[in-house]
Amino acid sequence: MTLLTTAALSASRIKDIADFEGIRENQLIGYGLVVGLNGTGDGLRNAPFTRQSLQAMLERLGVNTRDVDLNTNTVAAVMVTANLPPFSTQGTRIDVSVSALGNAASLQGGTLLVTPLVGADGEVYAIAQGSVAIGGFSAQADAASVVRGVPTAGRIANGGLVEREVEFKLASLTTLRLALRNPDLTTSRRIALSINELIGMPTAEPLDPGTVRIDLPREYDGNIVDLLTDIEQLIVEPDLAARVVIDENSGIIVMGQDVKVSMVAVAQGNLTVTIAETPEVSQPLPFANGQTAIVPRSELFVNDDPDAKLAIVPEAVTLKQLVDGLNALGIGPRDMISILQAIKASGALQADIEVL
Repeated sequence: MTLLTTAALSASRIKDIADFEGIRENQLIGYGLVVGLNGTGDGLRNAPFTRQSLQAMLERLGVNTRDVDLNTNTVAAVMVTANLPPFSTQGTRIDVSVSALGNAASLQGGTLLVTPLVGADGEVYAIAQGSVAIGGFSAQADAASVVRGVPTAGRIANGGLVEREVEFKLASLTTLRLALRNPDLTTSRRIALSINELIGMPTAEPLDPGTVRIDLPREYDGNIVDLLTDIEQLIVEPDLAARVVIDENSGIIVMGQDVKVSMVAVAQGNLTVTIAETPEVSQPLPFANGQTAIVPRSELFVNDDPDAKLAIVPEAVTLKQLVDGLNALGIGPRDMISILQAIKASGALQADIEVL
């Protein structure tokens, strides 16, 4: 499969190609228990962390189970993750994801108990609880079983409650930094020129391919939200380096429109080797005291394509002409990957090749 992409066919808004530094999500994580499973939870003998967590939870609720042999399969230990949106205030609801940690077969019908969600600094920023909704299911009988989707992972819509806010005083900033999602020198310079044209004075400066610094102008002093709103709506034409991305596992090739090829000759031939096994059975005559034997018989066929020709790719062809020429040779994506790598090795491909 070959896909064609254009590096700069249309312009984009700054908000679609860059982020304002400091305005971002924060990842949260927690460890908890899901209860109420219909016999699809962790086996407590094989998941000691689940047994210890269950005992600790019951002790906090006033139930002593230290000397009791727990043998329930309705509880599962899970990892809970969530993204804390920027400027989230206390009491805001967020979605959380729940994933089984032990050998639970399914989380269907389970309820997550109160689970603190902590950030990278170890502080608790949210609390999660609620019924788990999964996108798959599993069913098992005595001699057969069926599993669809992933029944050991699910989500709780609005299951997280923000308890702590991330301190970020946007209104007190005097300098902003734009972080490009695809760093490029040309793009960062175009963004700075566009912002300076909007403000009417040199307030934006490209620091590197991925960063543009913006000094707060006087007319926006005290109202930085208006400045961000005006900047993110500006239209800029992004620029990217010529690149060919190859995924050898799936046979996908993605090439940008700036890919150029110098004059080169390409030949592609298919050598096919086929081995056919047709074993024969040797049956002895009656009363001959012989034994039935299988005699192997192999047939080997070698097919070398005699019609393979040497094709010349002219200099500085466009991407469409390059793809049309390679398709005219009658080759598939797998062979096209090898040809592109060979053209790059010869120095005729004016682009970078990235193999996934």
